[in-house]
Amino acid sequence: MANRESLEADYVIVGAGAVGMAFADTLVSESESSVILVERRAKPGGHWNDAYPFVRLHGPSANYGVNSRHLGEDRIEAAGLNRGLYELATGSEICTYFDEVMRHQLLPSGRVHYLPMHEYRSDGTAISLINGRETRLQARKKVVDATVAETQVPARTPPSFPVDSRVDLIPPNGLVNLERVVHSFVVVGAGKTAMDTVIWLLENGADPDSLSWIRPRDAWLLNRRNVQPTYEFFDETYGWLAANMEAAASANSVEDIFLHLEKAGCMCRIDTGILPSMYRCAIVSEHELEQLRRVTNVVRMGHVCSISPGKVTLEQGELAVDEGALFINCSADGIPRKRPQPIFQPGRIVPQYVRMCSPTFSGALVAKVETLLDNDDEKNALTKPAPIPDVPADWVEIELNQAANRAAWQQHDDLLGWLARSRLDQFTMMALRAISEGDQAKLQLLERFQKAIPPAVGNMASMVAAGT
Repeated sequence: MANRESLEADYVIVGAGAVGMAFADTLVSESESSVILVERRAKPGGHWNDAYPFVRLHGPSANYGVNSRHLGEDRIEAAGLNRGLYELATGSEICTYFDEVMRHQLLPSGRVHYLPMHEYRSDGTAISLINGRETRLQARKKVVDATVAETQVPARTPPSFPVDSRVDLIPPNGLVNLERVVHSFVVVGAGKTAMDTVIWLLENGADPDSLSWIRPRDAWLLNRRNVQPTYEFFDETYGWLAANMEAAASANSVEDIFLHLEKAGCMCRIDTGILPSMYRCAIVSEHELEQLRRVTNVVRMGHVCSISPGKVTLEQGELAVDEGALFINCSADGIPRKRPQPIFQPGRIVPQYVRMCSPTFSGALVAKVETLLDNDDEKNALTKPAPIPDVPADWVEIELNQAANRAAWQQHDDLLGWLARSRLDQFTMMALRAISEGDQAKLQLLERFQKAIPPAVGNMASMVAAGT
């Protein structure tokens, strides 16, 4: 391969999904670094390119995307299940957004070389999926692996259980192209994809009694009203943050924390008679929750083992279904939980969440830390991973790491300055405005939050040590 092409830049970023794009945007905006961005898909945006057509963000558009470019128009929705709250970008809007970031910001900088439709290999070679041509990539500083938190979606993830060829099973993507009238739907999965699918079916006229929902686990859900991005929602946002810490400070167990948060309006569950065993950061509005509760045929017999005409075999029994039922597979793992690792390593950066379930904020902050410091140990001290949760107990460990990160950021003036002007960190902006305006009611809420942090950290650390 003597004629193999070679490219060199300060950083080689593997993956042009949300995290990789947020990292690249901040790196290019906040430094003079050059970048090679490798992506196996045809366009940036990662899993959004493969998501079902009716997918939307779980949280407000203003909290998502790259730091230098706004997503959405800061509209409060006047109709629909998200009415009264800030807009949620659709999947197509997000794909368009990331494409525009690439074409109108990153590439015009003259310091970004983009390689779509290329597979990156561990030997530093990028292979074109179009013609097989190999390109040797050299990072003068570091390789950035932005694929660790890559989302799994049903359209690209086959079911993990055998399905008889006579059974009609589709990913949610197929619902918008039905070729027959369906009288019986079976939704397989307990996560946000399954919730989105159930809501879409109901909004499009499905009778709740025509739906069977195989839900191996019930989930704790976040109330979307508490994560709104503007000063007008200060009381809800900082009330939620304060309630989190107060619950963590006073509770005797993880279960107790979540029940406290439910009482405070911060957490919710679809079925109040079932204690959830799952927490994956899913966010819903109160109106969406009402819709989900309309489906009463919920099957809780564990995971699916196999599907054959008229029968679903599960871990804890069998379910008889209509032989003409349409199965919608929503069982992909979403963002798989992986063991945390240091973000900054010799010759390598592995972006992970540093704030609970905040992918683009985390990608941008990790890039900013890279531009500010030279020592990897110092960088890692500012960026303890807040890994993807799976069960309620994970909330405690993640909150502990978040608290450690917040405390470390407070000691770093340059990073604090970046946070104060970062559009992806509305929490800091809200607090600074309350302080500058001297709003006593809001200052009291800030004080309540700050006052609860030390006892919360101490109690959560004891819980982790005791395994409760």
